Amino acid sequence: MQIQHTLNIGILAHVDAGKTSLTERLLFDTGTIDRLGSVDAGDTQTDTGVIERQRGITVRSAVTSFTTGTTQVNLIDTPGHSDFVAEVERVLGVLDGAVLVLSAVEGVQAHTRVLMRTLREVGLPVLLFVNKIDRSGARAAALLRDVRHKLVPHPLAMTAVRDLGTPSARALPHVLDDEAEFRTRVAETLAEVDETVLARVVDGPFPDPAELRTALAEQTREGRVHPVFFGSARSGAGVGALVDGLTGLLRPPSGDGGAGPSGGTPPHGTVFAVERGPSGKRTAYVRLFSGTLTARQRVTLHRHGPDGAPLAHPGQITALQVVGRAGHDGARQLTAGGIGQVSGLTEVRVGDRLTDPAGRDDGPRPPRFPAPTLGTLVRPRHRAPGAAGRLHAALQRLAEQDPLLHAGPGPDGATSVLLYGEIQKEIIAATLAHDFGIEAVFEPSRTVCLERPVGVGEACEEMGRRAASPSGFVATVGLRVEPAPCNAGVVFRYETELGALPHAFHTAIEETVHDALRSGPHGWPVTDCTVTLVRSGFASPVSTAGDFRGLTPVVLGRALERAGTRVYEPCHVFDVDVPLDALPAVTSCLAALGADIGETAGGLTSWLVKGTIPASRVRSAEHRLPGLTRGEALWWSRPSGDRPLSHAAARTLAD
Repeated sequence: MQIQHTLNIGILAHVDAGKTSLTERLLFDTGTIDRLGSVDAGDTQTDTGVIERQRGITVRSAVTSFTTGTTQVNLIDTPGHSDFVAEVERVLGVLDGAVLVLSAVEGVQAHTRVLMRTLREVGLPVLLFVNKIDRSGARAAALLRDVRHKLVPHPLAMTAVRDLGTPSARALPHVLDDEAEFRTRVAETLAEVDETVLARVVDGPFPDPAELRTALAEQTREGRVHPVFFGSARSGAGVGALVDGLTGLLRPPSGDGGAGPSGGTPPHGTVFAVERGPSGKRTAYVRLFSGTLTARQRVTLHRHGPDGAPLAHPGQITALQVVGRAGHDGARQLTAGGIGQVSGLTEVRVGDRLTDPAGRDDGPRPPRFPAPTLGTLVRPRHRAPGAAGRLHAALQRLAEQDPLLHAGPGPDGATSVLLYGEIQKEIIAATLAHDFGIEAVFEPSRTVCLERPVGVGEACEEMGRRAASPSGFVATVGLRVEPAPCNAGVVFRYETELGALPHAFHTAIEETVHDALRSGPHGWPVTDCTVTLVRSGFASPVSTAGDFRGLTPVVLGRALERAGTRVYEPCHVFDVDVPLDALPAVTSCLAALGADIGETAGGLTSWLVKGTIPASRVRSAEHRLPGLTRGEALWWSRPSGDRPLSHAAARTLAD
C-alpha cells in the first residue's frame, strides 16, 4: 500500500515510565518486528548502544518506524533522565507531535512536568499514554485529576479501564458513535477551548459525532486538548487505541503535509543526530521540511560559530536511506516530512540546517537549548605518552554528537568539559572506556560562572623601530574592550586600516582573542563584549604570527583589567508545589539557599511557589524538599539566565 502521510513522533517520559517498552510494543503490534525486546534484557530496538543496554536507560535519541494503513510513523525514542534534557529539546524541532508516557502507579512525576512544559512552549501537540495499568497500585480517575491539576488543563480520557491494577487489566476505547455519555464529555471538553462547539452545546443543535471528531483532531493539533490513553506496554492493552489516536488526531489534514514530492521547492532540513561508525564515517539524521534530497546531491550546511557569526559548509551527499523505506520505492529519495540517514557530509554537526548550495538559512530553527551549568576537568587515568591527546580527541568526537558537550583545553594537559549533571558524567566515562579504550578521571564538578566587562578598557604595546616590544615580541597590538548586550557573545572588530597587517597576522590576533577570553581576570570565561583592534604593526620579515599570538593575550589582559569585569552565576527558574502546612518551612529553606521567590499562589489544596535559584543550589533544594514536605513536594526547574555575584562570592566559587 502506498504511503500517503508521514508522521514524526517523539516518545518522551520520566525515567522508568516505560517509553522504550512502549516503542517496542508499537513496533511489535504493527508487524515491524517479530519478537518483543526487553529493557531489562538489553535487546530493544532503540537502545542500541552498549552503555544503554547495560544501564537500561536511553542516552541518545534513536529513530525507528512502523506503518499503519497509509501512514508511516517515524518514532524518535528520547532520553528520560533530566541530565539529557538537551538531547530531548534538540529533537523537538523536527517533530510533528509527541506521546508523553506516564506511569499509572507513580503518576505525574517532576520530570514529566518539565517535559510537558517544554512541549507546550514549542507548540507541539501531545497525546498522553498512561502506562502500567496492570501493575499493583495503578490509578485511573485519581491520576486523571492529577493530570488536570498538575500537567494540562484539558485532558480527555479516550479509553476506559477494566480490572485496574491486575494482570488482566484492559483498556477499552470509547466510541463517539455509540456512547452518548462520551459524546457529551468530548463536547464539554471542546467547549472550553472552541467557541464554535460552545455555541452548539449551549444553543444547539448538539454536534454530531463527525463534527466532534473533526473538532477534537483540530484542537489536539493546536495543543489545546490532550487526549489520554490508558494501557500497558507490557501486555499491549490500549496500544491499538493509541495508534488510532496518532493517525486520527495528529495527522495533518490532506494537503498539509506527508510524503509526497515537493516539485521544484528547494530543500530545507535539520540535522538532529550524528553517528560515527567503527571506521569513523559519519551518518547524519535529517528531517526534511521542504523539497527533496537524493544521493550525489550537493548541499550547504548552515550553523553559527562560537562568536555567533553564521558559517556555511558545502558538501555532497554520497549515500541516502529514507527511514522506514528499506526495500521500497522511494527509499533513495527523501521528500518533505520524512527522515533520512545521510552520508558523505564530513563537516556535519548536530543542529545544522541544510539547504541546496544557493539556499539561504531561512528554514525552521531548532529550539534554543539552555546552556550547561556544570564544568569539570578530565584526565586519563594512566598518563602514558600521548594519552592526554587521545582523550581530548575522543571527547571532541563525542561533542560532535552533542553540541552542548563543550570540550576544550584545560590546565596541565587536562580537557575541560561542560555538563548538565552527574549521570551524564558517568555515561561519558563509560563511553570513553568502551568505545575508545580510555579510562578517564573526572574532577569534582563545579558551577560554571561567566564574566562580563563593566566598563571600557584599552591597552597597547608597541615594538620599537629596531627592537621588539617590552614583552619581547616583534609586533604591535592595541585592543579596546567594551561591554556588549546580554547574549551577544564575543564580537571582534577592526579600527586599523584594512591591509595594514598580513592576513595571517590578523587571523592570529582574532583567534587568540577568542582563546584568551576563556579565562578572565577572575578565572571565568568572558562573554558579551566587543574587542576592537585599534593599533597594529609588524617588522618585515622578522615578525611572525607567533609574535601576535604571544602578545595579544598580554594586551587583552591589561585592557580587561582596566575595563573591570563582574562575575555572574547561572540560575534556574523553578516551580515547587508544596502542601499547605509546609509553605513556611519550604520558603525559609529556599531563602537560605539564595533563592529569590517571585510568586506564591494557590492555597486551596497546595501552594505553588515560583522564583529563581542559583544553579549551584538546585541539588540541595531537591534533596531537602522531601524531608520538609513528607515527600509530597513537586519540583521543576531549568537553567534560565544568570545574576551578578559579589566579589567575595566570586572568589569563593573560583577557589
